[in-house]
Amino acid sequence: MFRDGRKKNPELFQTVSEGLRKLYRTKLFPLEDAYRFHDFHSPALEDADFDNKPMVLLVGQYSTGKTTFIRHLMEQDFPGMRIGPEPTTDSFIAVMYGEQEGLVPGNALVVDPKKPFRKLNAFGNAFLNRFVCAQMPNPVLESISIIDTPGILSGEKQRISRGYDFAAVLEWFAERVDRIILLFDAHKLDISDEFSEVIRALKNHEDKMRVVLNKADQIGTQQLMRVYGALMWSLGKIVNTPEVIRVYIGSFWSQPLLVPDNRKLFEAEEQDLFRDIQSLPRNAALRKLNDLIKRARLAKVHAYIISALKREMPNMFGKENKKKELIANLGEIYLKVEKEYQISPGDFPNIIKMQEILSIHDFSKFQSMKPKLMDAVEDMLANDIAKLMTLVRQEESAMPSQLVEGGAFDGTSNGPFGHGYGEGASEGIDELEWVVARDKPTYDEIFYTLSPVNGKVSGAMAKKEMVKSKLPNTVLGKIWKLADVDGDGFLDNEEFALANHLIKVKLEGHELPVDLPYHLIPPSKRHQE
Repeated sequence: MFRDGRKKNPELFQTVSEGLRKLYRTKLFPLEDAYRFHDFHSPALEDADFDNKPMVLLVGQYSTGKTTFIRHLMEQDFPGMRIGPEPTTDSFIAVMYGEQEGLVPGNALVVDPKKPFRKLNAFGNAFLNRFVCAQMPNPVLESISIIDTPGILSGEKQRISRGYDFAAVLEWFAERVDRIILLFDAHKLDISDEFSEVIRALKNHEDKMRVVLNKADQIGTQQLMRVYGALMWSLGKIVNTPEVIRVYIGSFWSQPLLVPDNRKLFEAEEQDLFRDIQSLPRNAALRKLNDLIKRARLAKVHAYIISALKREMPNMFGKENKKKELIANLGEIYLKVEKEYQISPGDFPNIIKMQEILSIHDFSKFQSMKPKLMDAVEDMLANDIAKLMTLVRQEESAMPSQLVEGGAFDGTSNGPFGHGYGEGASEGIDELEWVVARDKPTYDEIFYTLSPVNGKVSGAMAKKEMVKSKLPNTVLGKIWKLADVDGDGFLDNEEFALANHLIKVKLEGHELPVDLPYHLIPPSKRHQE
């Protein structure tokens, strides 16, 4: 399919996506093709896989608010959207940017070379009839695409009636998306068997996973703590990793909060999640590079396994019996390959899945080890990837402001409803009076007990008072720098009041500003600025 006899050393690329595409075609694809990687693990990558916008995959049980979450992000209904307490979304809906609003059915999607979905036709008509693309002109979709998935039900019935391998489809998407968001309902926390199976199918993609505990405004603080603890315990049993997955708590829709006790927490969590999603376009090239490295490592291990199986096969008689014996003892083949090539056990594919697929293959048609193909992949990992990494950094620095914009992302970016507006160091930002003046009489009493000389106190005298706050010296040193506005090494009564105000800001749990904002500069010194 892809052939390129010319070898360039070093490879030179104009863009990261072009580099990834070329490396895949010339160095990784020949190895995958020779050892039937696509039959066992993942279909071949297409051009659209390297060029597509970052994608966010939403997964959750029915009625956890997946579709509402998308609507909340875009602040606009999308074609094919259905919301209700019952299982309403029964299809995979790819919400993408398009000049004209409308729906594109699955069978048409998988023949469109500009969309990264061509390989989904392997899942058959039962799936394609349940797959659509909702296109619309929305500013959020100019930067990212969102995949809405069917709500997961508990019980066997749902698994049988789908007609396609739901977990396998999700795994296919997980390989290609930039972020996987698992949604849970704080009001009815329950992880069904199918949901557990789905989360396990997303193994190896934990770095892309984020968890949203939605509808958290429906319960009080004490109950929320218990639900959060129960969720972390349940996830710990299913997601078998030493790291803790980041959980965002909130109410992700535009309705009034039912229990407003935790409003500040919800606002902070929403901002954190928005920042995470907004960073996806900047990190998209790095994610694609990371996924290609993961794929290359798996392709190498797969080639070692297939060539080891080929080596064990007899030339003439007893092939079928030997095949059964090798499949049954696949664990021993894994151990041999692990020791011979110094490979980590975590890099090997799932043994049960591998045994199932091997049983339908003819081992005599497997290839023996081809060092030339393996060397090309080794060279790619050792040299070309490092050069692309440099290019990734260059592209990132050339596009520092590449963030998701529009919809809910613009709602709190500016103005009085921005996160933290009018709090901490921002308090008094839009007031005519200097905000420090409110408590200045109290600070003045302390100031005059420090025996000021010519209306100023020395650093040593000010330090005696400031250390009473019990803040670390590193923090107090920063406060001193901000408060000593004229930089003369002394504090007058206004600067001393400002230092105390900043101590109060820090003690209340807010961050100090990097530079002193204009509204905190003492009025007598504003003309000097």
